[in-house]
Amino acid sequence: MIDLFNYKRREATVTHVGNTPMGGDNPVRIQSMTTTSTTDTDASVAQTERIVDAGGEYVRLTTQGVREAENLKNINARLRADGYQTPLVADVHFNPNVADVAALYAEKVRINPGNYIDPARTFKHIDYTDEEYAAELQRLEERFTRFLDICREHHTAVRIGVNHGSLSDRIMSRYGDTPEGIVESCMEFLRVCQRQQFNDVVISIKASNTVVMVRSVRLLCSEMEKEGISYPLHLGVTEAGEGEDGRIKSAVGIGALLADGIGDTIRVSLSEEPEAEIPVARHLVDYVTRRQGHMLIPATASPSFDWLRPERRVTKAVSDIGGDRVPVVVASVTPSDRVLQPDYIYVGNDLSRIVPGKKYIVDYNVWDANAVNTYPIFPYNAIPFVTSCRASVKFLVIPYGAPSDEYIACLRHNPEVVVVSVSQHQNRLGEQRALLNELMTAGIMNPVVFCQAYSHSQEEKSQFQLESAADMGALMMDGLCDGLWLMNDGNLAPDDIVETSFGILQAARLRTTKTEYISCPGCGRTLYDLRSTIARIKAATSHMKGLKIGIMGCIVNGPGEMADADFGYVGAGRGKISLYKKKECIMKNIPEEEAVERLLELINNEGGE
Repeated sequence: MIDLFNYKRREATVTHVGNTPMGGDNPVRIQSMTTTSTTDTDASVAQTERIVDAGGEYVRLTTQGVREAENLKNINARLRADGYQTPLVADVHFNPNVADVAALYAEKVRINPGNYIDPARTFKHIDYTDEEYAAELQRLEERFTRFLDICREHHTAVRIGVNHGSLSDRIMSRYGDTPEGIVESCMEFLRVCQRQQFNDVVISIKASNTVVMVRSVRLLCSEMEKEGISYPLHLGVTEAGEGEDGRIKSAVGIGALLADGIGDTIRVSLSEEPEAEIPVARHLVDYVTRRQGHMLIPATASPSFDWLRPERRVTKAVSDIGGDRVPVVVASVTPSDRVLQPDYIYVGNDLSRIVPGKKYIVDYNVWDANAVNTYPIFPYNAIPFVTSCRASVKFLVIPYGAPSDEYIACLRHNPEVVVVSVSQHQNRLGEQRALLNELMTAGIMNPVVFCQAYSHSQEEKSQFQLESAADMGALMMDGLCDGLWLMNDGNLAPDDIVETSFGILQAARLRTTKTEYISCPGCGRTLYDLRSTIARIKAATSHMKGLKIGIMGCIVNGPGEMADADFGYVGAGRGKISLYKKKECIMKNIPEEEAVERLLELINNEGGE
């Protein structure tokens, strides 16, 4: 059972993957995936070694056919001869016979329930009778059991890897495009593992949508617990993208789960060189797991809080904060005019920073009733002064553990107060979640802004982004966030702090302020120059606020993940591209050299601005 307020690793069974077991008391493992052709032994070995040298503990390679699966034998032998003992993982889609071969030469084989037995997703609704559905499950079990027997004989572990973008038409027809359907797609295979007493299993549920990913994994944990299953979990946000956006998006999704003790291995999927993923994953894991053994947070969950199926906390709006408004961004710095401006800027008692046209938060003892667009902030020990202040919007800083009778009475009588939640606890998520549950239990409807404080230099910008995104992940997924205030005691540029705030909110699907790119990291299936294509598409579309564009190397997850995108660009064959609008393929097999221009024409013709 997950403890909402105190960090503890979820208890999982041990899965043996070569010489590097996961689950149990083992550390959270780090992994990546090659982008080379698996038939190219030299290139695959070289890239695998770079991943391992960077700190990767498992390396996955795509095996789209029997030739690729068989060549794992040569790759594995070369790596062992070079002194590398890191387990290899075969990635299989569409062909169960390939999985059988891969199990002979890899330490783990990943299969996708969406296309292991079921054909590729076509988005067609199929009406099954209960008898027909049971017959499909029996067919699945018979074929999957043959595979498990091979894995058992060769001591090969199995990953049941569900992707939101490749759920089968069978699952979609019965359960819909829902977390419940995603989880059932996984559970069908896990029940077979249980019946066959095959225990070297790890599970992943991935999506490019962080909300879908987090809710599905939470639900999976609950369903496994009900059925007495506790296999290890692999975490990742698929098609997260590249650069800062990809890092923030990954940290929001993965961090939200790690912070609740969920996850035994992670992969940060970036559209970059695979070894670049490793230090990002390493920092995320180290940052979150260092809260192990923290001072106990005594708290009780509110009856109205639903961790499995959270809804946004009901609040009464205070000006533009709370209610049905998007979360606001508060900053303690003044950014340049080159970036999106925060909704409020805190200036303390330095009133010289105030300029017309912006909203400011000032210390309550210097607040002037005649000052336009300035609002007071009260520390907790100044609660007696809140009621006498005539401001239309007031901010009150509340640390968890302060006497609740005082601040609850204050909030009941002052609906114009916005709570600022702060924490210096080793497990700040636990304290901030505890405060919100206390407010919910008391029926308090004042909006809440979460304030997160750090101390990073400009050279540590990536760490600042990863940590703040991870700290906010679960709070946003819980539906508790009406605003975000990132502070940093260091020389980090104001623009970077503000852009990170907006990036975190967009990654959690709470506030859209720029174009979103759903781009895969690439693998041996990729059919074109992925990185240069991403750069060209970004250069031409980055001004299109609110647009989602999918950029996929191949068909495996393309149409499914792009169902959440407005337009998609998918590798269809060597040098050929297909263009999509939502789930619909609009243009097929366009020459690669023409495809970006044709995508832009499609977007412009459909009203992209």
